[in-house]
Amino acid sequence: MNVKNVFILEEAGEDLNDGVEFYDSQEQGVGDYFWDCVISDIESLTIYAGIHPKKLGLYQMYSKRFPYTIYYDIIEGMAYVVAVLPMRRNPAWILREIKNRS
Repeated sequence: MNVKNVFILEEAGEDLNDGVEFYDSQEQGVGDYFWDCVISDIESLTIYAGIHPKKLGLYQMYSKRFPYTIYYDIIEGMAYVVAVLPMRRNPAWILREIKNRS
């Protein structure tokens, strides 16, 4: 299903910024690479939205280069990125984050 637009909700934008800070704290510059890679993954939703499995009521797409999951929904031909969460976190934490945003 092709979508018309992809929107990154505010909380998901904060997730992206948290990822940038984390990777820059590991090595300066890696945060920018993280940002570019995950934004590229999100932009691919214009073509691939809807093909991913649903979990916790949202579509779940894995980032190609980083251990992050992009959670999104499709409403009236638009993709909405709800969360961009690290896969290495406690599953209970991830579940709470998704429930708080749904």
